[in-house]
Amino acid sequence: FLEAFESLLRFAENRTSTLFETAYRPMAKEAAEPVKELFTDISLYILGAETTVESAVLRFFDSLFPLVYSRLINPGITDLSEDYTECLRLTRQDINPFGHYSKNMVTELSKSLWASRMLSQALSLGIEVINTTEHAAVSRECSRALVKMQYCPHCQGLTLIRPCVGYCLNVMRGCLASVAELDTQWRLFISTLESLTNAIAASQELEMALSGIRSSINEAILHAQLNGPQLSATVDKVCGQPKQQEGNLSSASIVPVKEVTGTQTFVMAHTSLNNKRREFISYMKRSQTFYASIAERLCDGDLVMRDSSTCWNGEDVV
Repeated sequence: FLEAFESLLRFAENRTSTLFETAYRPMAKEAAEPVKELFTDISLYILGAETTVESAVLRFFDSLFPLVYSRLINPGITDLSEDYTECLRLTRQDINPFGHYSKNMVTELSKSLWASRMLSQALSLGIEVINTTEHAAVSRECSRALVKMQYCPHCQGLTLIRPCVGYCLNVMRGCLASVAELDTQWRLFISTLESLTNAIAASQELEMALSGIRSSINEAILHAQLNGPQLSATVDKVCGQPKQQEGNLSSASIVPVKEVTGTQTFVMAHTSLNNKRREFISYMKRSQTFYASIAERLCDGDLVMRDSSTCWNGEDVV
């Protein structure tokens, strides 16, 4: 699952990078790092890091605004000092140059990534439980019972006789009583996993939201360019006027980018994720009774005598 999430993120990151390389080339090189940071933050969020989608998206737009302002709205700026860049970052929060597109992006991503984050955390918890119970401690009483079941017949020269099924079950259930107590919680855990996978699989929200990042950023930049004169007037009052080349170059031409087949192609390229979800939950549901049936699993097969009328019951051959 983590590989599938990472694959989706890399696909969306590549599509977003190509947006700058094709439509906003003057700022493509400088925008590469903010784009990378955005998708790294999203990846960390899915993995359960103490961060939010809102902080990741707004941090991205804070970094993006100085680039849009100096490369597209006012391409004649020659001196973009650290102080002026920081002023532009802070001003972005007040003048909202990207309109409602930044907030919409937060809403869409938060809604779709939440279930993926919960599923990732649930899977990590499941791994932790399995790793913990893999080395269950064996008590002295259990050790004595196992030795009695396996080797006491040898004292009578019965080296080929095997334990009776009922006797084996009694011994194993006693040895694994503490592990079997996990049964109720494990069933609830599997049920929760099923609910989470169904919530994700019910729609293609995750794929659609990640695919929509490119479009949201494009619309946000276009909105800022269309409102360039008003933004420049406000920024000049707050941050002052930066140095510009003589001739006062006109702002870069607005280049709308069509998003006709991008989302569809993106979703089709990752339809296998839903198949993985279905296969995974089907497999996990088969393990629903795992902790309750460990004794039965251990007493099934070569350990016990099933197809014979002769077996060892702990005291004698019956």
